Amino acid sequence: MGDEVLTGIAESTGLDMEQVEALKKGFDGFDKEGTGTISQTTMQMILKSMGVKVDKDELENYAAEVDEEGSGKFSITQFATVAARFMMEDDEEQMKEELKEAFRIYDRDGQGFITTDVLKEILREIDSTLTEDDLENIIEEVDEDGSGTLDFDEFQEMMMG
Repeated sequence: MGDEVLTGIAESTGLDMEQVEALKKGFDGFDKEGTGTISQTTMQMILKSMGVKVDKDELENYAAEVDEEGSGKFSITQFATVAARFMMEDDEEQMKEELKEAFRIYDRDGQGFITTDVLKEILREIDSTLTEDDLENIIEEVDEDGSGTLDFDEFQEMMMG
């Protein structure tokens, strides 16, 4: 299978090439007869072996969406499409946890919010090229009610877009 197919999979699923190559390796390892397809059970085993949390009902729903002929056999592209749904959820959950931790660190007094001044500090750490005007514009955008503070939801919304 050519790189252009893997690149196409990466573009259509939102996974990076490293993730697509890992899926391909797992797929090839289980496609012993070289049929170019694997079963749904195999799909679940590959994902679990990669440390991806898989909900069986969700897997069945996602698999049914890509298995239009109802063959129960999945190509690498179909497998990657299903896998991406679980892998993206994992990434998002992990990011939320990391954001919660960061928020806790900056919410020094445990009040459930950070001030816009603290937010400016965070933004400067992330991108030292931001000007005072840039920072003011960002603050204006995220502190919609003009309270001078951000709760976790506003912080998360800003960081995750």
